[in-house]
Amino acid sequence: MAVERESLGGRERGILALERRGFPGPGAKERAIREELGLAPVRYYQLLNALLDDPTALAHDPVTVNRLRRIRETRRGER
Repeated sequence: MAVERESLGGRERGILALERRGFPGPGAKERAIREELGLAPVRYYQLLNALLDDPTALAHDPVTVNRLRRIRETRRGER
């Protein structure tokens, strides 16, 4: 059972903020992940995937979370 929190931490808010941005070309997003968040891209995507199932993240940024959930479901259906 998921533990409900009242608000997201700084790292979680940073991940969602990064997902709201557009990136100009290949590698730009991965570079931003490393430079701005200090995370390896693999770890970033693990944390992002967990955030998509977090009701607190949904309450914080419903547009971004719902968009990413739709993308995730489409990709799962393609496998």
